[in-house]
Amino acid sequence: MSTYQRVKDVDVPKTAFMTRYGHFEFLVMPFGLTNAPAAFMDLMNRIFKPYLNKFVVVFIDDILIYSHNKDEHVEHLVIILQTLREHQLFAKFSKCEFWLSKVAFLGHVISAKGIMVDLKKV
Repeated sequence: MSTYQRVKDVDVPKTAFMTRYGHFEFLVMPFGLTNAPAAFMDLMNRIFKPYLNKFVVVFIDDILIYSHNKDEHVEHLVIILQTLREHQLFAKFSKCEFWLSKVAFLGHVISAKGIMVDLKKV
């Protein structure tokens, strides 16, 4: 996913810096700020709030969508992709995996059989 997290208008002057080329202020979160992942995580939690722990889990830019059956999964997938589009966020297709029956996520392997420790991480 790629997106730019806008800095609140009231906070823009706080990002000001001066160089020999002039005075500059950030309008979006610059790379290297330690709170950028937290700000992005907050954004993801806010936009997916109605769906969290119902059929989606989000960790920074990893989105895990789970369902009971294929028809339900199609509905969930459409909801999540539409939500991303509405907020001008984009999933990079080459990094997406669809229709998995088992997934490694945050050191665990998740499947219909349950959640197990990912032995590759032990």
